[in-house]
Amino acid sequence: MKMYILPLFYFFISVMSFGQKKNEQQIRLLLENQVEAWNRGDKEGFMKGYWENDSLMFIGKNGITYGYNQVLANYKKSYPDTAAMGKLTFSGLTLKRLSPRYYFVAGRWHLKRSIGDAGGHFSLLLRKSGKRWLIVADHSS
Repeated sequence: MKMYILPLFYFFISVMSFGQKKNEQQIRLLLENQVEAWNRGDKEGFMKGYWENDSLMFIGKNGITYGYNQVLANYKKSYPDTAAMGKLTFSGLTLKRLSPRYYFVAGRWHLKRSIGDAGGHFSLLLRKSGKRWLIVADHSS
């Protein structure tokens, strides 16, 4: 009986590890898609990574904003054109699994712009909704 326990243990560990790697790949792809949309000047495409709900939370230099539509409106106001948007990059990404449905992501953002570069750090809380990962809270500074 004992000789079956060790192989079963390794099997379950490998299945769990594969699932975690798959989730992390999906989250990294979500972030890559956001960068691509931003760099095309597509704010609505960038927002596809966010939870489209009134409870979406965004924390920035002006405080807390709730709601998908308000967050999108703030992006449109703060970045009215492609010169203000610049070219976005994310770096130093750290992904931490909190549970099967939640991940915490932290990293740096940088905008290369003709009007002057901008950048800072961010932390995200993502929740799995069906087969998709969505940002439910964003703290960017």
